[in-house]
Amino acid sequence: MSSPEVTAIAPQGDSGPDRRVVRFAFENTYARLPGRFYVRLDSTPVVAPRLVKVNRELALTLGLDAEALASPEGVEILAGNRVAEGSEPLAQAYAGHQFGHFVPQLGDGRAILLGEVMGRDGVRYDIQLKGSGRTPFSRGGDGRAALGPVLREYIVSEAMAALGVPTTRALAAVTTGERVWREAPLPGAVLTRVAASHLRVGTFEYFAARRDIEATSVLADFAIARHYPEAAHGKQPYRALIDGVIARQARLIAQWMLLGFIHGVMNTDNTSISGETIDYGPCAFMEAYDPATVFSSIDHHGRYGYGNQPSAALWNLARLAEALLPVLAQEAGSEEAALASAQEALAAFEPQFVAARSAGLNRKLGLFNERAGDGALVEDFLERMAANRADFTLTFRRLCNAAASPEGDGEVRALFADPGAYDAWAAGWRRRLEEEPVSREERVAAMRKANPAFIPRNHMVEAALNAAVQEQDFQPFEELLEVVSNPYEERPGRERYATPARPEECVTQTFCGT
Repeated sequence: MSSPEVTAIAPQGDSGPDRRVVRFAFENTYARLPGRFYVRLDSTPVVAPRLVKVNRELALTLGLDAEALASPEGVEILAGNRVAEGSEPLAQAYAGHQFGHFVPQLGDGRAILLGEVMGRDGVRYDIQLKGSGRTPFSRGGDGRAALGPVLREYIVSEAMAALGVPTTRALAAVTTGERVWREAPLPGAVLTRVAASHLRVGTFEYFAARRDIEATSVLADFAIARHYPEAAHGKQPYRALIDGVIARQARLIAQWMLLGFIHGVMNTDNTSISGETIDYGPCAFMEAYDPATVFSSIDHHGRYGYGNQPSAALWNLARLAEALLPVLAQEAGSEEAALASAQEALAAFEPQFVAARSAGLNRKLGLFNERAGDGALVEDFLERMAANRADFTLTFRRLCNAAASPEGDGEVRALFADPGAYDAWAAGWRRRLEEEPVSREERVAAMRKANPAFIPRNHMVEAALNAAVQEQDFQPFEELLEVVSNPYEERPGRERYATPARPEECVTQTFCGT
């Protein structure tokens, strides 16, 4: 991965024979929806934008010229100082349940949707500026973003993409030359975020709260066309929409759990209709395995702790089903039939989540042909990990070497406070591996594709952010990003990125940044 350094942009009037032209080829559809879905406005210009990073690989996928994005004109667009040709900037309206409490109007308070582009992969993507200034939805906020949270989202979202998790992604980051005030004055920044869309459960709640059935229907039709086109051909497309969202969320939450990821703020306005991970705030990856782990400084009661994420997702999906009840009733014939249909759809979440999680855990342990007793073997291992505070990521990665040879057991044993707890479990695990009809080499190779060597460990993320914010040193950010963008590869010389935090390095709280 290339690593462009932070560079001051050239004067606005700079032009010449080598000037690269920024072309997004926008094909906007959300901007064609009724006016009550959004507010049209431009970003608020900043004083002195400077480029931090352009995601060249993602730019290629989007059919964009990375060099043009890094040009003076490109940086002006990425900072919100210039409107790109074809862009129709707007702030989207939505509502949401925040920690269980309904807020009827939230909306893009510090984000502007520039438009949509068709990627070279045939997928339609939103391009959004985050930290682009006040909007009518800012609710007294400044509409800006600080550099630290922007870089955190860049690192973690790109790591999640590399880990194979559906996610929004970071196309670019720029600093603004301005300060934003949080607990203290901090350097400002703008993130260019890419998503399959920015439709949320809270978008449906916004219109449901206003009893605007027409808008709910329009929004549902839009979501079906954008994300679930197969649903349009069935007898009950709105029920099929709910089924599709539930299935994707079940798989998504299972993937989070399999990686030890904690979102931290699973409000309904942060729950994507497309099934992507969205709105990285006080997110973190768990080190010592403990289902009760909470990092978010605003999650005082652990509502969105690691082990509570499946139930939180189901609760959010129930709010989606409630918002869609009026249009469900239209296609089902009655309110009673709509309610029964919604309840039937929601009942499918748990078995789908359990199946995805179980299959993933089996892969992590090298079990590829399900047998009776596998579930008990897996849960026993997790219980022993929790009792011994074994590092989640490192334990499973070292288990790959243990699957290759019993000589690898020592590396795993060292992660347990009581090594005998691992030994007692490993004996049964090895007997079970003997029943698998795959070679040792095939098993180990498959396990290494299921168990990453690298995650964005919290202390490494904090070190990279501190260097950038306090010393304007972006090299630690670049190095960490490069490592987590290739999470399944062994990297000689990069062992410190795979090492759990020492006691004095432990990060116990993460912050939202707003």
